[in-house]
Amino acid sequence: MHITTPGAGRRRRTALAAAVGALLAGTVLASPARAAATATTCGMREGITMRDSVGNVFGRALYCDNLPSDVYARAAFDAPVTGWLVLSPSWFTCYTNGPKDTQGNTVWYYTQGDQVGEMPRIKAWGTVPAEVVQVPAGAAHPYPADLPRCPWY
Repeated sequence: MHITTPGAGRRRRTALAAAVGALLAGTVLASPARAAATATTCGMREGITMRDSVGNVFGRALYCDNLPSDVYARAAFDAPVTGWLVLSPSWFTCYTNGPKDTQGNTVWYYTQGDQVGEMPRIKAWGTVPAEVVQVPAGAAHPYPADLPRCPWY
């Protein structure tokens, strides 16, 4: 049972408004140094062990900021959706090639989504087009150049 005291809703709304106001003020007043500190996160992590739902094992991964996206069972926009990337940053274990995304990239990255989609046994593992992965400005896909190609493609 949830008990609310009189005026509690107003206090929560006031606290929320204050928090949103502080956040907006921080965004508007952010200095160039602060903006640089919030640049894209993207780099390799070594010495880790990840196992996908079909038994592939990966010992390194690219951790990058990303856009929300469907995760596809194979590198194709008409493939079943195995899950969704909703959080950022995410990790990407290897790459393959597939159809061009809206930016003309043919690279697709293998990852595990944050939410499970149409194929629950796959546990949201699949590929996303390169435009989803926020690599450093001017960097080419696949990023980095030594990211392994997925072994099954």
